[in-house]
Amino acid sequence: MKKALVSIALVTSLTLSSVGVQAFAQPSATSQSGIHNVLDNRVINQINVDNIYNNIDYLQQTPRVAASEEEYQAVLYIKEQFESYGYEAEIQPFEFFGFTAPHTVELSVGGTSLTPNSFTYTASGEVTADLVDAGLGRESDLAGVELDGKIALIQRGEISFGDKVLNAARAGARGVIIYNNAPGTLNGTLGGANDEFVPAVSISQAEGQALASQLEEGESLTASLTVLGAESGLRTSHNVIASKKPTNKNKDNGNVIVLSSHHDSVPGAPGANDNASGTAMVLELARAMKNLPTDTEIRFTTFGAEELGLIGSRHYVNTLSDSELNRIVANFNLDMVGSRDAGDLVMRTVNGQPNLVTELAQASSYRLNGAPTPFNQGGSSDHVPFGEKGIPAALFIHSPLEPWYHTPEDTIDKISKEKLQDVAQIVSTAIYDYASFDNMGPKPKKAKPKSVDAQMYFEEDVQ
Repeated sequence: MKKALVSIALVTSLTLSSVGVQAFAQPSATSQSGIHNVLDNRVINQINVDNIYNNIDYLQQTPRVAASEEEYQAVLYIKEQFESYGYEAEIQPFEFFGFTAPHTVELSVGGTSLTPNSFTYTASGEVTADLVDAGLGRESDLAGVELDGKIALIQRGEISFGDKVLNAARAGARGVIIYNNAPGTLNGTLGGANDEFVPAVSISQAEGQALASQLEEGESLTASLTVLGAESGLRTSHNVIASKKPTNKNKDNGNVIVLSSHHDSVPGAPGANDNASGTAMVLELARAMKNLPTDTEIRFTTFGAEELGLIGSRHYVNTLSDSELNRIVANFNLDMVGSRDAGDLVMRTVNGQPNLVTELAQASSYRLNGAPTPFNQGGSSDHVPFGEKGIPAALFIHSPLEPWYHTPEDTIDKISKEKLQDVAQIVSTAIYDYASFDNMGPKPKKAKPKSVDAQMYFEEDVQ
């Protein structure tokens, strides 16, 4: 899960919109707060929250970084689970240009060990050399500075990390240390692979300012910098797809609902909530709905490489023909749906507008809980590629996020069965409300594609 990047076009759209940040539709006159209908009970009675919890526990035993062996083992497990429920499951491979983080990052200056972090796309290498203050690392800062064979000390700010490293390397530096311009640690990316990069690490503002002061006072400092295991190149990740076809070919309405999650995690994080929780819920709803009568195809998907920029879901959507895309009437996307320490359930759409998913889910949550689940604008997960194609799509997530987000503490002991049960019931009954035979009235129409900014709703700090 990444932070959302709102384009200017979308900001303008939201400013002019009458839909508030926490919007909800008025329940229909026939809705009865807190009263399940027959269809709701039919699917709710099939859900076993312990199955969700146990699958989370299995998946969170190790980080599942995209294209790693651990991610592939998770893919095989997901496929096996689908097949154990009676589905035919497909593994869809895809390639992307990726980066393997270094396994060793060390830095000492003047014999004192520091606590560095590496940059995404840094080069590997071992360097021992004199440390030189290179200001902000701009070309103007380097004019007249002797960097040949040295390690450059550079402050964060003004230009990207990648430009700082390139400027220093082109001036002859063999390594780069970038220190923060604000309190706290510094994590970042060089923006992409480049053969000209030299080993680069980051340190805190306090550590960097102390070194800069020593150099300014005329001290001679020798730095030893080690980055090992960093590698850029083509990687392979996988999506997993299982489909519940309509139970009666004569009553097949030709439509498809996609229920999705991502199964990868970030390095160092077991990813119990992000996003073993969503993946385990997709598995359990596939099991629970397997034998329910439906006139709509329900496609259960888990995507790889979400954490690297929605790569798996974008690959999946881009491989579909126009006719297949037109069949998809809704995407329900589950991301981080079980943390005890996160806030309340919300939905997010790419343009902040209501659509079929939000309408079905709000009606469902009103029936089940007496209040409709609110929605707002947000990208940063696998609903975005569907929304870019004009398909009604929404992310289900708890907000605000838990403090364990993207950390080694995102573990099974932080998972709430109550929250899992709540989301599973809302999503499954919303889907079944559309897909069941018993809904004899007219199906809601697919929303017409709107003008949605096709930029990535995804950001990494590059300054």
